[in-house]
Parts: sequence; C-alpha cells; structure tokens
Amino acid sequence: MLMTFDKVSRLIESGKLLHIAGTEQLLRKLPKGSWIGGSTEYFMDEEGGKISDNLLYVTEFPYENFAVKVYTSDDIKNVAPDAFDNGFSVLIVPFDSEVHKEYAHNAANYEGMFIKVVVGWVAGMNLEKSDQTPISVNGVTGEAYADKAVVLHLKVPADKTVSVNIINIFEQDMSSPVFEFYEEGFSVRNCLVDGKETVLADYIAENNINTKLPLVGDYAGSGVNVSSMSVENGVVNFYAPLFSGIKYRMSISIPDYEQAFQEQLAEHTDTELVFSCNCILNFLYGGLEGKKIGIFSGPITFGEIAYQLVNQTLVYVTVK
Repeated sequence: MLMTFDKVSRLIESGKLLHIAGTEQLLRKLPKGSWIGGSTEYFMDEEGGKISDNLLYVTEFPYENFAVKVYTSDDIKNVAPDAFDNGFSVLIVPFDSEVHKEYAHNAANYEGMFIKVVVGWVAGMNLEKSDQTPISVNGVTGEAYADKAVVLHLKVPADKTVSVNIINIFEQDMSSPVFEFYEEGFSVRNCLVDGKETVLADYIAENNINTKLPLVGDYAGSGVNVSSMSVENGVVNFYAPLFSGIKYRMSISIPDYEQAFQEQLAEHTDTELVFSCNCILNFLYGGLEGKKIGIFSGPITFGEIAYQLVNQTLVYVTVK
C-alpha cells in the first residue's frame, strides 16, 4: 500500500522484509534494512491509480528465508540459478541501462529461466520531469544503482506453490500485415512488411497506425507485446526489443481501452496475491489515475518481468 516516508522508515527499522517503490530522492533517504526498491512516481493503490512524489508503495513479504543480490549486465544470467528451488525472485532493473538491455535481449535463454520463478519490473521516472534517473536500490547496503539490477530471492514454505499470471488485453490482428525485423533491438528503422522492405516510421505515418496498440509477436503460439515508445528522426523506439525470426502483427483494435482492461481484470479474483505490477501504458491509455482495479495494487512500471521482459501487461504472483 502507499505510505508516508516516516511510516516506511519505521517498518524498515522494525525488521520487516519489504519491496518498495517510489522516487529516487525518497529511496536514497530510507534507512538500511531488509528491502529492495525501484524508482517510479506512478502507483496503483487500493484507493485507485495515483501519481505521487512524496509517497512510497510498500509490499511486505512474510517469508523468513531470503537473499538480496545485485547483478550487472555481465552476471544477470545467474538470476535463475541463484533463486530458491521453491520460491520466487523479484527483480528490479533500471530503464535503459545496459543490464536492462541485456536482460531484455537474452533472458529467455538463461539457464533455469522457466524452471525458477522470476518476476519484477523496470524502474522508471515521471514522464513529465526531465531531471530523474531510473534506479534500483539494495536496501541492505543502502546502495542505489542506475546500471545494476537488484533482486530479492524469496523462499516459500514447502507446502506452498508459486504461480505467475499475466493479464494481457491484446492479441494479434490476423488481418494485419506481417512485420519481420532484421535490425534487432529497441530501435528500428527498416523492416519487412509482408516481405517488402519498408521504413517503419513512414509506414506508421502513411497508414495512420495507432501506436497505442502494440505489435504482438508469435512466440510458439503465445502472443508477446512490444510497445511503441516514440518515433524520432525516422526511427521507431520501443519499450522492449524486437527479434529476427519472429512474425509480428498489429494488435486487434481496442475500442474502449479501459473497459477491455477492466473486463480482463474481473476474471482474476485470486485473493492469495502476494505481488503485482502494471505497465505505465495501461495506466496512461486506460485512464487509470483515480480508478480502482480490484485487488491489483503495486508499482506502475516501464516494463514488466514475467520470466522475460513483457510490455503493456499486468503481472502478478500468487502463493497457495
């Protein structure tokens, strides 16, 4: 839930095991303790969506066995091997850092990635402010990082089972042309559209493409969103990388974004939820500021992690 700085400080000092989201300024001032953190000013609270630079969102975990670790782009591949056999790991990665790019490109191929449970989010900043740096924080040491990921590895009791769930309102529009990319990465100039080489920015402009809708890639029958961030100087920038060998199509049109999102949420009523995060694009395009979305509270993020990096989704974890 959202709390004041003083209340969060008292929780830390009492020895609670915490996940904390808030501004860089507030996170850097918190006392040392058993916690990890990441930067954002966007939140989903029990009272509704909120933008705040003076409150912190706190998730308390009831587990006794845990480990806090810090990873660079060189060793982030160890995040799953380092995880507990029966548990889950909450990973926070600063937006646009080298470790963010490394994880986004390669996480699906890491050892043990789909055997251990790895979830989390990409730390960001207020989109209306230019003087902020996305950070992750190791609360045990008090160190903050713009270029390293922080992970809270959690072990759950032997009689409990962890599940990761994704709420995604998008799916491929089968009438859309097929987009294929040989320039892999977060930024693209040229691509193939139904086999014809095309400048993607020109195609978007000429066809009046709604960039609030993601491209949806076909990953062995599963749809994975890749969301547009901006179009600058003929280059289209995305919140996640595009890959060669994957066939992408535009998402189906969503006439009422908020309604479609709320309808999906209504199908998920699991009260044993222990962690959730939601995409900044769902927050903005769905008009969620001031609106409640049931039990799903947590940080609003610049990318979600459900094993690998995903976009325009809500990710949550249950322990049963």
